[in-house]
Amino acid sequence: MKNLKFVISYSGGKDSMLSLYRMIQKGYKPAALLVTFDKNNNSWFHGIPKELFQKTAEVLDIPLLEVNCPNGDDYSIEFSKALKNAKKLGIDLCVFGDIDIENHKSWCLERCNEAEIIGEFPLWQEDREKLTNEFLEIGFRTVIKKVNLNLLNKEFLGLILTKEIVNNIKEMGCDPSGENGEYHTFVFDGPIFKEKVDFEIIKKETSGDYGYLTIK
Repeated sequence: MKNLKFVISYSGGKDSMLSLYRMIQKGYKPAALLVTFDKNNNSWFHGIPKELFQKTAEVLDIPLLEVNCPNGDDYSIEFSKALKNAKKLGIDLCVFGDIDIENHKSWCLERCNEAEIIGEFPLWQEDREKLTNEFLEIGFRTVIKKVNLNLLNKEFLGLILTKEIVNNIKEMGCDPSGENGEYHTFVFDGPIFKEKVDFEIIKKETSGDYGYLTIK
């Protein structure tokens, strides 16, 4: 019988959530949310506090697999190590939310090959805007957590993503899905949540080219 268990490389954002949802709809069983954390116990790239991932894992009823990467130098090593440990537990599949950036996919597959695990990309090469709209139409709710200030302005921080906001992002000449790094999100509610994840907005801040929403 085919092993239906998988881990998902989970950023907290809309694309990894849509990938998770699609796999569940196909009958696969999520064994863990694999999340990488920096030295401040925030997720890499999105800067979401570990406590919010713990809450998310609880309301999704999926265990959280914490991968601690204090600095960027050990990121690939620790990620591969986590996949090897998952393999020892009988998990043969790791799911990713990437859409169409080839070097991202190559990195993911390298980590999977090191662990002798299959890499799965449920959204691969689909239309970016259609995927974003699908996510919203399913009923997921997500807040804009981070923006690239070279592409979007700080006012987008803290907005709940809607089709209207997606259109506003398009009108500014940006990709509606944010796949190029225009924006990142934190998903806090949806059809597979037992209840929504409550969070508090502390402030908006900037660091270099990026604007961040500080939440807890």
